[in-house]
Amino acid sequence: MKRLLIADDHPVVREGLKKVFEREPSFRILGEARTGQEVINKVRKNEFDLVLMDITMPGKNWLEVLKELKAEFPKLPVLIVSMHKEDEYVLRALKAGAAGYLNKDSVITELVTAVKKISQGGRYISPELAEKVLFKLDQDLEQLPHKALSDREYEVLCLIAEGKSTKEIARDLFISENTVGTYRTRILEKMRMRTTAELIRYALKHDLVD
Repeated sequence: MKRLLIADDHPVVREGLKKVFEREPSFRILGEARTGQEVINKVRKNEFDLVLMDITMPGKNWLEVLKELKAEFPKLPVLIVSMHKEDEYVLRALKAGAAGYLNKDSVITELVTAVKKISQGGRYISPELAEKVLFKLDQDLEQLPHKALSDREYEVLCLIAEGKSTKEIARDLFISENTVGTYRTRILEKMRMRTTAELIRYALKHDLVD
């Protein structure tokens, strides 16, 4: 029986995932976490065969958590289950060591298929996301300005492009409004732009947001 850790800050989501795997005799939900640090702490204290992790959780950035997990537990597979469909998130997740990436809109059967494949040593990306990722890999992405952004800066850029205010971004990322302002300044400098409008136009042009 494969032991799973579910990491999501929404209790309703965790309950939904638990119900899905209660019907799967090959899997058992051994633990739950609502923050990135909780994920790390629980993996250190218990033996898990797979981690299902959301992107947006309080505390540490999800990519920092993923990289830390892979550094300490390189054989532990992590499936990212996120509301974000952007291929850039998928690329960054896979680069950081994720065994798969699945959108929360995916049907239950696809989630179970992904977990089964990953638990057997495979990797999984939904067909829709895989096509977008392959298309991106065919392009010379290293020349694009947003590739120079850190993972957190890229996250802030996407939220700015979605039209969210500084207050909303601070709330979503669990950081201060001053910190959001600092990230915005760094993003503008790295991308050699001067206004938020330029950032939004760039993000839309390069399909960084839906």
